[in-house]
Amino acid sequence: MGKFCYGRVMAEGLRERKKQETRIALSWAAVRLAVERGYGAVRIEDIAAEAGVSLRTFRNYFDSKADAIAAREVDRSLKIAEELRARPADEPLWVAIRAAIEAHFALGEEGHGGRRPPDEQWLNGIRLMMTEPALQGAIARAYARVGEELAAAIADRTGASGLYPRLVAEVIGAARGVVMAEWLRADPPRSIADLLTEALDQVEAGLPVPE
Repeated sequence: MGKFCYGRVMAEGLRERKKQETRIALSWAAVRLAVERGYGAVRIEDIAAEAGVSLRTFRNYFDSKADAIAAREVDRSLKIAEELRARPADEPLWVAIRAAIEAHFALGEEGHGGRRPPDEQWLNGIRLMMTEPALQGAIARAYARVGEELAAAIADRTGASGLYPRLVAEVIGAARGVVMAEWLRADPPRSIADLLTEALDQVEAGLPVPE
């Protein structure tokens, strides 16, 4: 009986991991195609084919290509919250937050978290993609959805309730948003990893006025 239960748990774990891998593959395929072809030129059939799955499988995960792209923000935040809960209990909060963010910000994107500046053509494609109203709305909904989860992780870690966990979660969300905005407009281009490090340094220091 014990071996049977263990095997069932293992099988369920593998299924969940496979589902998450499929979700990430679909979302990343949606981003790549939207950047390469232009958002309006991409169909959900194209995304499914790029990820090597059926159209039915795509529809099992997402309602639209905007939701597929915005899912990266949901998945990043959920992974960050999960990592934050798993960090050593005696680790200072902001040390744990930094480690959790840096561990999962790339989320399977080759080179996304690296220290090299982004390719100019890729960056221009992202800039154009982010002007789409449907995508902007989907990303706004994604941020709203995951804020509560991150606040809950902070509450679990600190034992605090009320204002503090939500305030910290909102600060993290704002820092990420500023980093992405700066990454899109920086001239010359800067790596997102360097911008993220700089933003976390400033937040952790209490946002002192630059000299």
